[in-house]
Amino acid sequence: MPHSNIQQAGIRYQNSFAALKEKNEQAFIPFVMIGDPNAEQSLAVIKSLIDSGADALELGIPFSDPSADGLTIQKAALRALGQGINTDICIDILKEIRAYAPQIPIGLLLYGNLVFARGINSFYRDMSEAGVDSVLIADVPIRESEPFREAALKYGVAPIFIAPPNASDETLRAVSSYSRGYTYVLSRAGVTGVDTVESPKNTVTTTAKTLIENLTKYHAAPPVLGFGISTPQQVKDALSAGALGAISGSAVVKIIEDNLTDNRKMLADLAYFVSEMKAATRL
Repeated sequence: MPHSNIQQAGIRYQNSFAALKEKNEQAFIPFVMIGDPNAEQSLAVIKSLIDSGADALELGIPFSDPSADGLTIQKAALRALGQGINTDICIDILKEIRAYAPQIPIGLLLYGNLVFARGINSFYRDMSEAGVDSVLIADVPIRESEPFREAALKYGVAPIFIAPPNASDETLRAVSSYSRGYTYVLSRAGVTGVDTVESPKNTVTTTAKTLIENLTKYHAAPPVLGFGISTPQQVKDALSAGALGAISGSAVVKIIEDNLTDNRKMLADLAYFVSEMKAATRL
């Protein structure tokens, strides 16, 4: 395995976190499904996220059985699949995004079947060529991840792993050892979704703080908090728990769902949301 490729894995994340630290800011990372609501508008959506202040992107590839996702993201996947979106079309869109924003970190969050369907080696090669920086496979446990990790690093792609609430010490050590680029810290258990997070009482718990303290002790890649981040206050809570960034998925995708008949309003509402969430990362 070329040593230079291992060193390259996650380099855009490293550069981005360093640049944010210089500005006394932390990262806001929106998630959307590639191809939702269609290929053309999806590209416009992702460009709007970048233009509105996203520090990195977390993007999904549509899959028919997204078991880790709540209803909002499931529906986004079905909308994209209904438009004929497949991995090849996603790669074309990724290449356009990379050309549009050469320095922004691009992460994928997807399911193992999509990797198997292409072949593990071919998948990571193709994603590397498209400019992808990291891949998180939602349904591959860390104990079964070796072939994915090896292929990722071979092509200079950062493997990302999840640090769940109440993780064992052994799991946290493994996550810290294997994750590159950043570490995905779950603020709570369950599936994604804004329907469970709208109460103002839903703030980042001490669980996240303890998780992050332990990950830091094991020299993990920078912790980024996800699940249930839908308001600027929740971004601030995530950062106060020690995270270096916050990922918002369902809240972003819901804006797309709510504006399917008005593309211009969709982009305007997304831009407003991202700019408000990004503002909460300025320390």
